[in-house]
Amino acid sequence: MSDLVAATRAWIDDDPDPATADELRELLDHALGDGFSTGEQRVALAELADRFSGPLEFGTAGLRGALGAGPHRMNRAVVIRAAAGLVHYLTDALGSPGPAPRVVIGYDARFGSSDFAADTADVVAAAGGHAYLLPAALPTPVLAFAVRHLDADAGVMVTASHNPPQDNGYKVYLGGRVVTDAGQGAQIVPPADAEISARIALVPSVASVPRSAADAAATGGSREVLGSGIVDAYAARATALVPDGVPRDLRIVLTPLHGVGGALAGRVLAQAGFADVTLVAEQADPDPTFPTVAFPNPEEPGALDLAFATAARVGADLIIANDPDADRCSVAVPDVATVTGWRQLTGDEVGALLGEQAAAEAAGHVAAAGRATGGASGPGVLASSIVSSRLLAAIAAHHGLAHRATLTGFKWISRVDGLVFGYEEALGYCTDPAAVRDKDGITAAVRIAALAADLHAHGRTLTDVLDDLARRHGLHATAPLSVRVEDPGLIAAAQDRLRKAPPTTLAGSAVAEVVDLAQGSADLPPTDGLLYLTEANDRVIVRPSGTEPKIKCYLEVIETVAPGEDLGPVRAQAASRLELLKADIAAAAGLVIPA
Repeated sequence: MSDLVAATRAWIDDDPDPATADELRELLDHALGDGFSTGEQRVALAELADRFSGPLEFGTAGLRGALGAGPHRMNRAVVIRAAAGLVHYLTDALGSPGPAPRVVIGYDARFGSSDFAADTADVVAAAGGHAYLLPAALPTPVLAFAVRHLDADAGVMVTASHNPPQDNGYKVYLGGRVVTDAGQGAQIVPPADAEISARIALVPSVASVPRSAADAAATGGSREVLGSGIVDAYAARATALVPDGVPRDLRIVLTPLHGVGGALAGRVLAQAGFADVTLVAEQADPDPTFPTVAFPNPEEPGALDLAFATAARVGADLIIANDPDADRCSVAVPDVATVTGWRQLTGDEVGALLGEQAAAEAAGHVAAAGRATGGASGPGVLASSIVSSRLLAAIAAHHGLAHRATLTGFKWISRVDGLVFGYEEALGYCTDPAAVRDKDGITAAVRIAALAADLHAHGRTLTDVLDDLARRHGLHATAPLSVRVEDPGLIAAAQDRLRKAPPTTLAGSAVAEVVDLAQGSADLPPTDGLLYLTEANDRVIVRPSGTEPKIKCYLEVIETVAPGEDLGPVRAQAASRLELLKADIAAAAGLVIPA
């Protein structure tokens, strides 16, 4: 206990934030038991032990965790150390003596985000770098765009995306002169994460990190708050993704789920010609408490209830939902067979729609280029994560394009060379990789709106296109099984159980292939996951979430569709098989399916 008390007092003395320093003092008083019950002392000691269980791990997703005082929480002290480590890494990468690093910094409207961004800018400038702060709380895609647009060597986005209100995070992108290949402007991948983490560990204290304007003046560093021009440039680029001549007659309901995307998504849609857009009033403005939803994630049950009600009131044709930092996009379409009158499309369905749209355009451009040059032009590439539907590969082949499967995360998808379009099933879509090497919920929104409007003008719907794809490539039906746990150790236990006793049958079909993704392959780096393929061509992948205490199972069945066959019974059969897969893999992993 004495070591814990000493570490706590040392952290308090070095904490630059009086609020978190006071938070630790109060917790320490409770832990020492002076005037408090034994029960209160035990609770406080356990909380202190957790907060000092080690530093918040810096990985490919940067930092993400609960807000609070101590090294295992998100706070100003942790962020300042991270910024110092990042600048050290950039300086080493650029050489010494070498050019000063250029870093663009964005932030959302969560608790602490603006302070964390300001601290990062101060550290960069004091170290002799040039820090460019975005002009306001803005979506993550704007930061990703700015990294490439400004030719920055790095980007930092302070956000916890769709995590609960008590969390925040710190994402890092590399570009400019530090990364010059197809990953320029994408989030970090190994070994950069470990190299940055090692430099963070070298920071002896917050007090040792220069942060003042005088330090910046002495080193030649600078700190600039960008004007609105960067947002204008992003909006213009996003607007241009709607081809000329596409009808715009569509009534849209839009919700940013209390995040920072509402104003900009609405602006982009309006500039693209979609004049009939209604924001869900209760969720239109940024609010870090996310008061109308249990979790600010459009995938979560109930998240779109207010959008459904608004759509019913205004007679909408389409619902678009962004998560709080607007890098994800969810879509719902009218469906009289449901209780709400709306059906939320899966990420795989939206990925197939946007993929078909992108592939057809790319194939057309290739053909036109070939005609213009008298020869063939190189095809583009569609990419999706290994846990996403196999339908995108079939779409790519149909249009003469290549397809690449990557590990989960846009740090992998967006760096595929020659990428035309990439997606993953968790509502993430990279629709303009030349400008934004990350998922972008706003450009996905304008692209899906353009597709829906064009179909609407011809008496067709998005679901009609999904039916067309099913008839052409087979019905690809997917479903998730996601189990949130209080004890993260249960995730490792489930993975270990599956490795020691893998299922031999799933949904009544023998397991034909088992792949431990932790072993890696010629095409994929190692990752913690297990893949099962059955003789019926059903597929199950099990992996831990990279950002939340969840274990996630990704299920897919493929049903052949005969010419002229009614898709209703085929969909019902696929749904039944998915439920069997869900029950069987849950039993094999020892998981309890949420009610």
